[in-house]
Amino acid sequence: MLSSCGVLVAVMQTIVVPLLPQLPALTHSKPADVSWLVTVTLLTGAVFTPLLGRAGDMYGKRKVLLIALASMVLGSLLCAISSLLPVLILGRGFQGAAVAVVPLGISILRDELPPERVIPSIAIMSSTLGVGAAFGIPAATLVVEYLNWHTMFWICLGLGLLNIAAVLLVVPESKLRSSGRFDILGALGLSGFLVCLLLAVSKGSAWGWGSPKTVGLFVAALAIVPLWGWYELRSATPSVDLRVSARPAVLFTNLAALLIGFAFYANSLSTAQLVQEPKSTGYGLGASIVVSGLCLLPGGVAMVLLSPVSARISKARGPRFTLAVASGLMALGYLVRLFTSGNLAAIVVGATVVSAGTAVAYSALPALIMHAVPVTETAAANGLNTLMRTIGQAVCSAIVVTVLTNVVATHSGVTAPTLHAYLLVFVIAGICALVAVGLTLLIPARRAVPARHPELAEAGRTT
Repeated sequence: MLSSCGVLVAVMQTIVVPLLPQLPALTHSKPADVSWLVTVTLLTGAVFTPLLGRAGDMYGKRKVLLIALASMVLGSLLCAISSLLPVLILGRGFQGAAVAVVPLGISILRDELPPERVIPSIAIMSSTLGVGAAFGIPAATLVVEYLNWHTMFWICLGLGLLNIAAVLLVVPESKLRSSGRFDILGALGLSGFLVCLLLAVSKGSAWGWGSPKTVGLFVAALAIVPLWGWYELRSATPSVDLRVSARPAVLFTNLAALLIGFAFYANSLSTAQLVQEPKSTGYGLGASIVVSGLCLLPGGVAMVLLSPVSARISKARGPRFTLAVASGLMALGYLVRLFTSGNLAAIVVGATVVSAGTAVAYSALPALIMHAVPVTETAAANGLNTLMRTIGQAVCSAIVVTVLTNVVATHSGVTAPTLHAYLLVFVIAGICALVAVGLTLLIPARRAVPARHPELAEAGRTT
């Protein structure tokens, strides 16, 4: 049931992507303004995920989970009833905040399930971020093609209400709480840093990387970091425990999560656009928007099927081994894509291999985090790990857009990215996956684990 919540909020992140080319006409807005429908979910998701995770540890994970789901429902309602761009942006902001459902769900599973079910359950819950994103684009393309575009928000609203009812009926409130007061100044500092950084990264291509706005935001982010870090290290109850985050087991896992998020998102962004490129480019297939979305569907199926497999591998060999294998599989997928970008079936195979690696990787990440943090900080720590994936996706989006809009050629009067542009994206993403393998190998093999979950200790001893 918690997994269905995770899939739904992950679908929210990508559901408007196929609609972006049509939204300027539908909302009577400029294309640059419409792009805020993607940017705002990125910003609110990044800001609220670690903060709601911390709030869940302190005030009750089930309570905060319901707040996050209510935010998604409210956002869906606003997007369903209006075509005004300011209202849509506000609604998308509420939807983005709901990404905190995933780390909160992981923490509830750790607190409530018997030991033998913890690893399989958190593997499935963590992978919902990838599964939802993989299914979101194909589902949205079908809605855009055959139904009124508001329909997809009405559907999500209804599913959100069902999830809230199910949580109220089924999910118990955990008695495990962290002590202290909520770190308001730390939360504001973290929010300021993330907004400045991600706004500069996501809008830099449109504004210009050397523009005063972009440079000013990067400078502001760099100025906030040391002040925020200084304050957090002196706070009795920090919003982000930097001492715990600096442990090699946590640090290298989070860095690997950032690179895996990059590699995963590059697959989604490039595949849908690649197959739609006109045949006049010499490599494009001229496929429809529906076909482009369906190309990602086998990857979504692979992610669903492989999440339980990842849990079995982690139980047998440890999550560090699982994460290393998964990152290597993603790199292999991009190697396949380098030589098969002119054939639809081969493109689907390469994209599916990358998605398969993503599923296994996303399933292993929370197990590594939970080996290294106290049980009272599970939601906050997994929220930070989810944040790192989000940052990776944001950086990926900026780099992919920059490459595909600058490495172009004109064929029959149509300007489009060259094949080399897509190959460059695949090389960059493949390198990120390989670096993630190296970072995973730097994670210490042994970690201290609370006695409540001996199966995590066993996985830690075997990594």
